Amino acid sequence: MQIRIRPISSLNAEVKTPIWSLKKVDTKKKMTKQPEIKFTKLFIDGQFVDSVNGKKFDAINPSTGKKLCDVTEGDEADVDKAVEAARRAFKLGSKWRTMDASSRGHLICKLADLIERDAEYLAALETLNNGKPLPEAQLDMVFAVKCLRYYAGWADKIHGQTIPADGSSLVMTRKEPVGVVGQIIPWNYPVLMCAWKFGPALAAGCTIVLKPATETPLTALYLAHLSVEAGFPAGVINVVNGFGDTVGTALTKHPNIQKIAFTGSTAVGRLIMENAAKSNLKRFSLELGGKSPIVVFPDADLDNAVSTCFSAIFSNMGQCCCAGSRTFVHEDVYDEFVKKAAAMAAARKVGNPFDEGVEHGPQVSEKQFNKIIDLVESGKKEGASVKCGGKKWGTEGYFIEPTVFADVTDDMRIAKEEIFGPVQTILKFRTMEELIERANKTYYGLAAGVMTKDMNTALMFAQAVEAGSVWINCYDATTAQTPFGGFKMSGQGREL
Repeated sequence: MQIRIRPISSLNAEVKTPIWSLKKVDTKKKMTKQPEIKFTKLFIDGQFVDSVNGKKFDAINPSTGKKLCDVTEGDEADVDKAVEAARRAFKLGSKWRTMDASSRGHLICKLADLIERDAEYLAALETLNNGKPLPEAQLDMVFAVKCLRYYAGWADKIHGQTIPADGSSLVMTRKEPVGVVGQIIPWNYPVLMCAWKFGPALAAGCTIVLKPATETPLTALYLAHLSVEAGFPAGVINVVNGFGDTVGTALTKHPNIQKIAFTGSTAVGRLIMENAAKSNLKRFSLELGGKSPIVVFPDADLDNAVSTCFSAIFSNMGQCCCAGSRTFVHEDVYDEFVKKAAAMAAARKVGNPFDEGVEHGPQVSEKQFNKIIDLVESGKKEGASVKCGGKKWGTEGYFIEPTVFADVTDDMRIAKEEIFGPVQTILKFRTMEELIERANKTYYGLAAGVMTKDMNTALMFAQAVEAGSVWINCYDATTAQTPFGGFKMSGQGREL
């Protein structure tokens, strides 16, 4: 478990421009132009190529529901080609295997530099294909760059040990790359998830076959293009577009892939574990779903608590695995909290994610839209009170109004199932003992947050809650230096 604490003294401090923010850009100028889509093919062995089967699938603009372009669709045969390219790149004596570790770090740094150079274009492409507001996409580029630079620094600092064993023997350990790594990333943070996957694997000296999400392949393909400019040898990075039941299954079953790194749903995580076991017992790391509690005690600064809980659920339109999707508020401040939360949600500007001032874009796909609407309707039927939103926004695209439910009980679907959308469920609690039991009564254990001025209360909650990350007086304070992952059905292993 990692615990991150935001000092009380900083809660009301003046907000300053963070040191990691992008250079000042003319957002009005950028928001008027749709980015050009430059790459849509598979990327194998350093080149963009057609698929063996010649198939294509549609990339959709979630803001309109209309087709953006055709994207090349790979399948098992293309995975085989990509794995073979990755194996050649990993072969003993290859340019990648004989490269100095510090030189690997320089290449990762170069890739980060190129992302920073092209950050405006990449952010716009992300917004076009994913639907997140442009400022959020810009911030994703910042964190992607920071992640890659962090792991670039690790490349020549992966050390073994000498062990004082009994007898006259000298014992040493040597940490080695596992080989070809299959990586499957989700659609909610495409560039950032590429960075999370690329950074550790490349620093360790592995080679990669990446499957981007079917909904959002465009920025991953552009990163593949940048890898050539950065100087990575052919075959080190490969990208195969396609569907989970073809490309994803082929990766997880492939006998020459030594590890799978997956971020996505718990249901798919189960299949990956099964396929890994039935094939070559490959290693895997799984960062899966969540139903994370964020708790407000009565001594908390209420305005700050409302704002923190708001960001915990509505950032990226609620499409975040560690979203604070169960808001527990103490009965003494419950009514006032609900009133302020509803007002904040009602004021959130929804619209075209390229438009200036827009804070809330569409959900990524029609499938996700329908799933969220179904859960919203279930909340209404089961007796929760809609305090804001609760329906589709606009006439086109996959927009859902920021939604706030009060009077939520633990047995409702909206309190149990991962919604993965802009739906805040506010539950009432009375005592710490009751709270802990209810917070842990879930199959998930990814993250948690607590708002209080009492450090004893905060640490008691952090110790008792079953969550991989616990944030105190803040939420989702995830950086490249902090491990990220969960307990129970939220996954196995850690990212970062």
